[in-house]
Amino acid sequence: MTRAEILERYAALPVPTTKDEHWRFTDLAGFDPDAWTANGATGPSSAPSLIELDVAGVAHVGEAGIEIESAPDRIRFEPLPEDHELLYSLVGWDEKFAAHNAAMWTSGLLVHVPRGVVLEKPLYVRIANSVEGGSLFWRLLIVAEPESRFTLIEEYTSASPDLVAYSNAAVEIVVQDAAKVEYVSVQNLSRGTWHFASHHARVERDAELDWVAGGFGSAKGKIRIQNDLAGPGATSRVTGAYFADGTQHLDYDTFQEHIAPSTTSDFAFKGALRDTARAVWRGMIRVEEGAQKTNAYQENRNLLLSKTAHADSIPGLEIMANDVRCTHGATLGQVDREQLFYLMARGLSRAEAERLIVRGFFQDVLDRVELEPVREALASALESRIPQA
Repeated sequence: MTRAEILERYAALPVPTTKDEHWRFTDLAGFDPDAWTANGATGPSSAPSLIELDVAGVAHVGEAGIEIESAPDRIRFEPLPEDHELLYSLVGWDEKFAAHNAAMWTSGLLVHVPRGVVLEKPLYVRIANSVEGGSLFWRLLIVAEPESRFTLIEEYTSASPDLVAYSNAAVEIVVQDAAKVEYVSVQNLSRGTWHFASHHARVERDAELDWVAGGFGSAKGKIRIQNDLAGPGATSRVTGAYFADGTQHLDYDTFQEHIAPSTTSDFAFKGALRDTARAVWRGMIRVEEGAQKTNAYQENRNLLLSKTAHADSIPGLEIMANDVRCTHGATLGQVDREQLFYLMARGLSRAEAERLIVRGFFQDVLDRVELEPVREALASALESRIPQA
């Protein structure tokens, strides 16, 4: 389809409402995706970065476009061509916000790592909103050829904490036979940004995808995460940590699709909420008829730091095979008063005690993060959300 045809498709799709099952707990009333201005920036933003580390390649993305600061040899780390054969293969235009991205994206990056290439240092992409009332449409295509191995870190940020903006992202990841990709996506946008994103990966024979998702910013929106275990022996592991406060509303919609036999998926998301913040997680494991010997797990656990915070967890299973092992779980709980009393009785302030409790709550998911700088950045971001006094 042409961009004009995709735009027509977008215009024909209604903005989701709470009558739609996947949007039941996220009300977009009053939000008009067409009301935001396009572009308007002249250069990369100076927004702060959450993660600092030594990298092999760097790209900066903003309303004005994409700037490749450095790129390693032997790989393609370059602006995304519109005629790439894998573009739209995983994230198309069958949903309102995905269609808006497909029609409007101007900033795109192709990361293509050839067969057998191993990158010792991560690749880093920084996407920064900087225009008040502006929109930023970002697209990323990752192709890992057989037996390649690398890490890519993607960070969403804003030029100021009060910026009001619209962010729309689409990420497609193809992990070919026996390749391994570590993909880190951290969202730390301003509290005035509406953020919508579709992340979809295809993992082929004996390949491995290790995915880390961090959510700290934005006002409201939805993030979709889908893993297709498409080849025998494929493995995916998704680790998520989020923290919302004030009036933030975070919505995660996850899908583990087991297509081939002898595949494994491991999904663990944890979140903490305070004030009147709200989080929604809807997770689905689907095992196709021929996907025997599937091993799939998903969990979502939420810690409420105030009586007015709220979380909804909706796990689900669809199993068409008969020789599988699939488990899921979801919990919701307040801060343990006995733990809080014990720590405060030993001289800690309430904020210090809560910070220790939050660190302990997230420790097992943080331990799943292989890159130490990323692990420490996530831990610091989580702990910093607890007020000093």
